[in-house]
Amino acid sequence: MKNMNKTFIIAEAGVNHNGSVEIAKKLIDAAVCSGADAVKFQTFKAENLVCKGMEKAHYQKKNTKTNESQYEMIKGLELDKNAHCELIEHCNNNIIFLSTPFDHESIDLLDSLKIPIFKIPSAEITNYPYLKKIAGLKKKVILSTGMSTLEEVRSAVQILLNEGVDKADLTILHATSEYPCPIDEVNLLAMKTLGREFNLKFGYSDHTEGIVVPISAVALGASVIEKHFTLDRNMDGPDHKSSLEPHELTLMIDGIRKIEVALGDGKKNPSHSEIKNINIARKFIVASKFIKSGELFTSSNIIAKRSGKGISPINWTKVIGQKAKQDFKEDQIIEL
Repeated sequence: MKNMNKTFIIAEAGVNHNGSVEIAKKLIDAAVCSGADAVKFQTFKAENLVCKGMEKAHYQKKNTKTNESQYEMIKGLELDKNAHCELIEHCNNNIIFLSTPFDHESIDLLDSLKIPIFKIPSAEITNYPYLKKIAGLKKKVILSTGMSTLEEVRSAVQILLNEGVDKADLTILHATSEYPCPIDEVNLLAMKTLGREFNLKFGYSDHTEGIVVPISAVALGASVIEKHFTLDRNMDGPDHKSSLEPHELTLMIDGIRKIEVALGDGKKNPSHSEIKNINIARKFIVASKFIKSGELFTSSNIIAKRSGKGISPINWTKVIGQKAKQDFKEDQIIEL
């Protein structure tokens, strides 16, 4: 999933298509233009996902009609098999099509469509039958960990590994399941804790406003970044308000790619462009006043100045006490 220092970036369309295949296609186009590696939707059957009397989450109530249940809202956001096929075709090898399954029937559908990576959402991390079924596919898996304790994550990771997922194929994402996520609840260092604790590739699924946090996550070593986006934040629907618009998604990805380059190889040496500046910027030992041949060099007759070449003042103590072999004018480069 990560080639050298290249972060795998998932543009999370989610349900921001509002049940429209045409809007979903426009989301794919926007994801391609942004430079994302994958565009991800959500696959579910409402009757398999939520009880009909279940109320909506707080953020869903805030961003959608108040007179509908969670079931009714979700029912209107389903994409059937034909829609999935149409969207996969629309990706046309320009971007990887992914979708998060929320029930067993949806897992089977995505598997039949040969989806290369299975993304497990935070809400399913305690769902043993679900985890076992995905693990049995022996595919690449990305596991989100929002709302989870370290022990809950440990249990989920163990199930996935025990039931068929190769450790090299498992990536774990830190996340905070609030939309939008308050900046003081990001706890970005927990991402590194997950990677260290489980010795797995790690990344970040971001729900904050803006692009600063996901870019920072890459600087901290994230190999995968997932970020919600929409065509227009003013559209009706549960997730639009906490999503980036296309131009912002492009800015985020551009920032991530720049950070990847800026991180470099970790070796501390002068850079190629610095080398030409060394002799200009650094100081060398020169005479601070006239020095007669045979006179001893002392701290009162030599000084470190920018002279373009000469003896580095790191060798100051080696110069002090030696005899001048010639006369030196003020500012003349000292030679031994």
